[in-house]
Amino acid sequence: MTVRKKRQPKRKIKRRSTKTNFWFEHGHLRFSSLLFFLLLGGLIFLLSLGLIGRWAVNTPTVSQISDQQKRQFIEKILPAAQQQQRENHILTSITLAQAALESDWGQSELASKYHNLFGIKNAQSSAKLLTTGEYVNGQWITVTARFAVYQNWNESIAAHSKLFTNGTDWDRQHYQAVLAAKNYQQAAQALQQHGYATDPSYAQKLIELIQEYQLNKYDQ
Repeated sequence: MTVRKKRQPKRKIKRRSTKTNFWFEHGHLRFSSLLFFLLLGGLIFLLSLGLIGRWAVNTPTVSQISDQQKRQFIEKILPAAQQQQRENHILTSITLAQAALESDWGQSELASKYHNLFGIKNAQSSAKLLTTGEYVNGQWITVTARFAVYQNWNESIAAHSKLFTNGTDWDRQHYQAVLAAKNYQQAAQALQQHGYATDPSYAQKLIELIQEYQLNKYDQ
């Protein structure tokens, strides 16, 4: 009598995954894909905090400007600012603070390339079409406008003073409160009240900047 042996069931041999795509290569996670994902996540995080992608022209940017560079900027435009105080009664501290704040201490594109420290707009053919940030309906937006071009910063400061002394097309006395101010606090608040800038914190920023660098000592 012949005894037949039972056949043992064949064991299934697990084959290693050979899956290959953007994330995997032969079953293993690609290091380059993981690195890309981490970098993308970091970029999105920075954008959410508003640390990059800031507006251009004369809106202050996240820049590395040393204290020495800032003081050099003040010294460079100080004579022109003092001249405008003597001739047009515009406080030197206000001119210095506005120039520093609006041009990012002379580092903005508009200030460095076209010598426009205050973001003065102009419809002439020589004006440059650039973008800037403006506060409209409770939020910052980017707008495109034509900005005046000057030969140097002194010319820009003179044009800035002319705006205060001549007023606007609809109101020649529009900035008289700025000229009549007895101190920089009054002048800064007058600028805010008469709509010089769209930034709701504009006056406070000027005051803080003047106090930090003691610019009011030049008003004497």
